Amino acid sequence: MELLIPYLKAFLVGGAFCAVGQVFIDYTKLTPARILVAYVVAGVILGGLGVYQPIIDFAGAGATVPLSGFGALLAKGTREAIGEKGLLGVLSGGLTASAAGIAAAIFFGLLAALLFRSGDKS
Repeated sequence: MELLIPYLKAFLVGGAFCAVGQVFIDYTKLTPARILVAYVVAGVILGGLGVYQPIIDFAGAGATVPLSGFGALLAKGTREAIGEKGLLGVLSGGLTASAAGIAAAIFFGLLAALLFRSGDKS
């Protein structure tokens, strides 16, 4: 049973993020793109304030996989780079910390585009 607890925590926290996003889609006039950007910005703000790290420690992938986790990673990388490089770290820290995730997204997006045929939904 103890083996399932981390999965349950990740499911509950990740599901809560998804549920909040679904409420925004259903009850506001916000577009999905704006909601996604809001998640990244919220992650940057919460990560910069140090509030998001305890959520990551509690939920693991349930907090790092959603876009708010990407925003927190950008903030963490920027904070670390500022400590190492000074003000120049503002420009490079976030991208350095998230480079592997960005590269993987580009690679798998290209792979999907090459393997599957795109078309209209109709």
